[in-house]
Amino acid sequence: MGFLDDLATRRIDADAQALARRVRGAIRRGEWTKHTSGLADELVQGNVVILPQALADDFLLFCQRNPKPCPLLALGRPGDPSLPGLGEGIDIRSDMPRYRVWRDGELVGEPTDIADVWREDLVTFVIGCSFSFEQALMDAGMRLRHVDEGRNVAMYRTHLATAPAGPFAGPMVVSMRPFKAADAARAVEITSRFPDVHGAPVHVGDPAAIGIHDLSRPDYGDAVAVLPDEVPVFWACGVTPQAAIAQARLPFCITHAPGAMLITDLLNQQLASEQGERP
Repeated sequence: MGFLDDLATRRIDADAQALARRVRGAIRRGEWTKHTSGLADELVQGNVVILPQALADDFLLFCQRNPKPCPLLALGRPGDPSLPGLGEGIDIRSDMPRYRVWRDGELVGEPTDIADVWREDLVTFVIGCSFSFEQALMDAGMRLRHVDEGRNVAMYRTHLATAPAGPFAGPMVVSMRPFKAADAARAVEITSRFPDVHGAPVHVGDPAAIGIHDLSRPDYGDAVAVLPDEVPVFWACGVTPQAAIAQARLPFCITHAPGAMLITDLLNQQLASEQGERP
């Protein structure tokens, strides 16, 4: 049984489902339009890409070829805004705090609802998000500066290339969290148990080694300080498809706004692997 099949059969915790419904309800009513880092910490969050069906096979192959930045959690049916494997009553047209609408590779809007641009040929992809392993880090006593400061996580384009598929190609995007050296080693160990939400970091230390020249100027999200006794730790990020979409100059597609995720009914602990990251 593949991961997606296994995920669909997992029992959804009733308390988690109730919390997810409350959070998505607030988002659907427009009461929460900001990033979701630190929101409903115990629940799995997802990056979203919504494409015309004609491009869905190529994007699925892109995800399969790039499992670190694009671990696929769910795949919708053409024209269907529901995602029953991730939560009862999800409507992808209204249940995210903010979206990005792209035309010919250009960002043309960041609405809080996409019902007016929804089409019957659109297919939804939900990709794992690093917010889903943050609870495990915090449960281990590790502080996350962006959460403490109420900020979105810092995200950067790198010079690490993704494996292309059809029109999709481009640089890997990474998220960064600073830790002291001992905590960085623990973070690697902890996050390696969550391969379906990016797993272990792709780089620790010198940002220039992966093409990042100024940590104070992230490409997405908010900058946080890296103190003299800390090292930056970089994880593959589900914003990577947005770089590929911009490069491909697709006629039309929709994504989440960076940091503004889909809150599912699933518990983060359901994604943990006892064996650690798969080779």
